[in-house]
Amino acid sequence: MHRILLALVVCSMFLLSCEEGLIYSEFQPISQGTWDKDDIKTFSISEVDSISSFQMFVNVRNDNSFPYSNLFLITEFEYPNGETFIDTLEYEMALPNGQWLGKGYGSIKENKLWYKENIVFPVNGVYTLRIGHAMRKNGSVDGIIELPGITDIGVEIEKLN
Repeated sequence: MHRILLALVVCSMFLLSCEEGLIYSEFQPISQGTWDKDDIKTFSISEVDSISSFQMFVNVRNDNSFPYSNLFLITEFEYPNGETFIDTLEYEMALPNGQWLGKGYGSIKENKLWYKENIVFPVNGVYTLRIGHAMRKNGSVDGIIELPGITDIGVEIEKLN
């Protein structure tokens, strides 16, 4: 009995130490596996240490119905004081041979994509991150209205040690 209890304690400590730097993680599903261009995912981040540095990631889950090798996103990062930063981001989702990047077995792959490095949250309050897709077909000015194959969008923030 003591050995089992000891093994559980050791496993718990190991699992907790792996997630030690993670301070925020949230995923939002894409309804029915088709991401509408007007479906902006909004993440509210509060109670973040205003002295430490952090890494921010955008997490994307896709399935085999995603028809592209790259993904273009528009992010809007709003500070509690109203200051806003807008970025257009491009992420590689597949190798030239069509093999999906990311982790996972089966038809769903999860990509942990860099968003902000060494960021400090200098203002106390709620930070808001909005994420939408900005996909277009080559040679077309009009954006893709319904993007298939993206199943979830998420955000992670990790504290730098």
